[in-house]
Amino acid sequence: MSVSTNPYRNLPAVNDILLLPSVVALESRYARDVIVEAIRAELSDVRAALAQGQNGVHTPEAIAANVEKRLSADLQPRLRTVINATGIVLHTNLGRAPIAEEAATAAYEAARGYLNLELDLETGKRSSRQNPIRDWVCRLTGAESATVVNNNAAATVIALRALAQGREVIVSRGQLIEIGGSFRIPEIMAVSGATLREVGTTNITRLSDYEKAITPATAALMQVHTSNYRIAGFTESVSTAELVTLGKQFSLPVIDDIGSGALIDFNRFGFSGEPMARDSISAGADLVLFSGDKLLGGPQAGILAGRKELIQRVEKDPLMRAFRCDKMTLAALEVTLRIYMNEEAALRDIPVLRMLGVLLDELKKRATALAKRLRIIETLASVEVVDDVAYVGGGSLPDQQMKTWVVEVKPRAGSDADFAYRLRVGTPAVMARIRDGKIVFDLRTIFPDQVDALVEAVCHVGRNSA
Repeated sequence: MSVSTNPYRNLPAVNDILLLPSVVALESRYARDVIVEAIRAELSDVRAALAQGQNGVHTPEAIAANVEKRLSADLQPRLRTVINATGIVLHTNLGRAPIAEEAATAAYEAARGYLNLELDLETGKRSSRQNPIRDWVCRLTGAESATVVNNNAAATVIALRALAQGREVIVSRGQLIEIGGSFRIPEIMAVSGATLREVGTTNITRLSDYEKAITPATAALMQVHTSNYRIAGFTESVSTAELVTLGKQFSLPVIDDIGSGALIDFNRFGFSGEPMARDSISAGADLVLFSGDKLLGGPQAGILAGRKELIQRVEKDPLMRAFRCDKMTLAALEVTLRIYMNEEAALRDIPVLRMLGVLLDELKKRATALAKRLRIIETLASVEVVDDVAYVGGGSLPDQQMKTWVVEVKPRAGSDADFAYRLRVGTPAVMARIRDGKIVFDLRTIFPDQVDALVEAVCHVGRNSA
């Protein structure tokens, strides 16, 4: 190949591109070595294209324009706001519970400045970061004391480590659940240093099974709420009150992991069987464990409530420092708990409760309004409003459906999977369901102030798919 016909010889050098005014201007936003890396990557792509016989415009200016696009794409935040159109209120992959505006503001203020995290402002002396959370949890549950760690798995580990390390904890076989990310209760117990003693069968566990298993090596009795599955049919289980009576008889503490962290009665939403923290404390459980970012509707946290002596033992464990929450989480959780002091305010201000409590007529009204706006988009072949069902998600209330209203759209060109993909990677990102060749938008989890952005996202995908 002669020099004159060698396309590689016409490519600009890295330094030539760096001197262009448009590239010089990039240095106000990006570090120079990052820009150089992007230029080299762009030139490498151009050489690969030329090797395949693909011609194009490869002037310094054209390459500089592509470098700017590359930098903008490569340095985009990986964590982005998503419009949740799935109808799953506690979508684990989307961060579970969205927190109340007041709680989000508290986290923001805590992050951007200083706060009395471990300081008593009245005395000027050091205090515990647990005190604000402890006060609100005790008032809401009736517990003697409380503390908080970074999630409920951590709460389980540290509770068992502090109370039963090197000894046995008795648990029903029917409660040996696997939680998200393939973490299993037996494995969590092993990490804590406690020894699991299984009793009963998958579907039947009686009080006598617990009693027969008690030995001098027993440190505690434990029950674990089967948050993410249900056993139906021929079943029998032991109530918290019954287990507490047995525990007192043998001077053994009862640990009750209630899972999702309900602080109000979810029967109001048509859901049954979800344990409340206050009820467990009232039944006499010595230690109650629950999540902060599920039905409670706050930030990710694991809350432990119960007898003061046991909470003190947990807080003295060396792992407490590794498991403790940061200032943003604590600020948001404190506000969330304080909102629960007024149940009407909780139903109004905590997004999870608000979404679960929205009336079907209101959802249908919103769906009809959204459909009307989507029908004018020419790239959609059909837009229909239909009634549907969804689930709470997040391992909560797994077998109980909730009625809802959705908008189903069918793209005029391209597949449903491609349309859904373009919605996910667009700005804003939209996560929807796919069913029978249609994209399904569930109005329950779409915030009213997101509707304009959702419509624009669908328009954008349609224009680029036509």
